[in-house]
Amino acid sequence: MTPFQNAAALVMDAPVILRTVLLLSASNVFMTFAWYAHLKNLADRPWWLAAMVSWGIALFEYLLQVPANRIGASQLSLAQLKILQEAITLTVFVPFVVFYMNQPLKLDYLWAALCLCGAVYFIFRS
Repeated sequence: MTPFQNAAALVMDAPVILRTVLLLSASNVFMTFAWYAHLKNLADRPWWLAAMVSWGIALFEYLLQVPANRIGASQLSLAQLKILQEAITLTVFVPFVVFYMNQPLKLDYLWAALCLCGAVYFIFRS
């Protein structure tokens, strides 16, 4: 068995919530690049070219996001899936902004994260 097959087998044996989080996290990396990387990499190119490149990147997002939501929906409500996605989005977005887009880390990211922690608590508590 190859290392890739071993990793795939581990993921498939993982609990539903872990599989969902891993797939949504990977999906979100693609989503973040599709939505924002063109601002840095394609700023001097026509908007339609940036849109085409973004659509190409977004395909990989959807190839991970759709199965993630299908797996997650087997045990989570739609509200739980949505709040989980938003928490993952901020977790991926902050390092992207700081390390890839070279923008300063802001205290507002902490406040947003605390608000999302509250949302996660309230949506998962019952």
